[in-house]
Amino acid sequence: MAPRSPQAPPADPHLTAGGPADPLLTAGGRADPHLTAGGRADPHLAAGGRPVQAAAPPPPAPRIAGLPAYRPGRSAADARADHGVVDAIKLASNELPWGPVPSVSDALRRQAAEVNRYPDHLARRLRMRLAAELGVPPSRVATGAGAVGLLNQLALAFVSPGDEVVRGEPSFEAYPIFTRLAGGTDVAVPNQDHRLDLDGMAAALTTRTKMVLVANPNNPTGTAVGLDAIADLAGSLPPRALLVVDEAYREFVTDTSAGSALSLAAERSNVVVLRTFSKAHGLAALRVGYAVAHPEVVEALDKVLIPFSVGALGQVAAVASLDAAAEVTSRVAAATAERRRLAAGVTAAGWEIPDPQANFIWLPVGAGAASLARELERSGVVVRPFAGAGVRVTVGTPTDNDRFLAALPPAER
Repeated sequence: MAPRSPQAPPADPHLTAGGPADPLLTAGGRADPHLTAGGRADPHLAAGGRPVQAAAPPPPAPRIAGLPAYRPGRSAADARADHGVVDAIKLASNELPWGPVPSVSDALRRQAAEVNRYPDHLARRLRMRLAAELGVPPSRVATGAGAVGLLNQLALAFVSPGDEVVRGEPSFEAYPIFTRLAGGTDVAVPNQDHRLDLDGMAAALTTRTKMVLVANPNNPTGTAVGLDAIADLAGSLPPRALLVVDEAYREFVTDTSAGSALSLAAERSNVVVLRTFSKAHGLAALRVGYAVAHPEVVEALDKVLIPFSVGALGQVAAVASLDAAAEVTSRVAAATAERRRLAAGVTAAGWEIPDPQANFIWLPVGAGAASLARELERSGVVVRPFAGAGVRVTVGTPTDNDRFLAALPPAER
């Protein structure tokens, strides 16, 4: 048998044709994922082959730069943590001090078994119920995640870069945030005697005005303006502008001259009225609000409605609360009675306050707002200061209100 020829050893996968180790191969002959074609370390990969993270995230949109975040009221837990007050109470967020009426709680328990299902996006049953309650066609009713959600929808649907949105100052803090998010220009008109200056707002109108925001009653001052003055303002708007009347606290109004703007919304295509279930109905955690407006305005609001933003629990609870109107009215009456008692106690302590028409009172202490709020919080009563303007105090239970009155120092003369 012919002798075998000696076989050459297999090629070393780590060596190139000229013999040196191939920098692109690992010990097993596989391509090294950390190296580029030239053998250099890949700058996009970390030592473990993971993508290298940038030193900083991409910047947000220019309109977000310098935009203040909404600041909710502090909680009783904040007072406990900061001041060691174990029995602190919260009178900072204008919540109803009582939970839902029993029939609403029952409806929530029944609906809870179906939270695995998406809700009706347009909350049609609730819209039909509201339309019947208000005496308007269903096409004039929109729903959203509270009145504040509808404010955001209005800004997205109607405000373009360069448009102006006129409001009072101070008023609801979210107004300028939504205006700036939409690229609009915030136009703040100072209040007069703690009330919205509707004449001043009319004087601020220009050809660039797209929206005018009237909180009635106003938050945080609690004052209300008359319906005739609102109608005059609506009549003075440029053709392209909307008048938005925010009636989040409407149910607490006892001043007969401060009528609802719902009648204006039925008559005028440029008037929108906002309401909420967060306050008088005691459903703040469920985020349900509604708007009454011209059908074309409602159509625009629905186009920018976040999918399923009004949850099934909120829809069911809102309908049940409307069905329990007598109980809700009774609770509102109890809250307004406590408001009168609270206002009388504050006045007796020497404080001057404007006529309250919501479920809170306003202490116009100006630059002393932060120090007064801090003093009250150290006593276990959490209130809401507005820098340089005043302190807002929510009407609570009789026990809570007594606690506040005991902690409130006498007014300085």
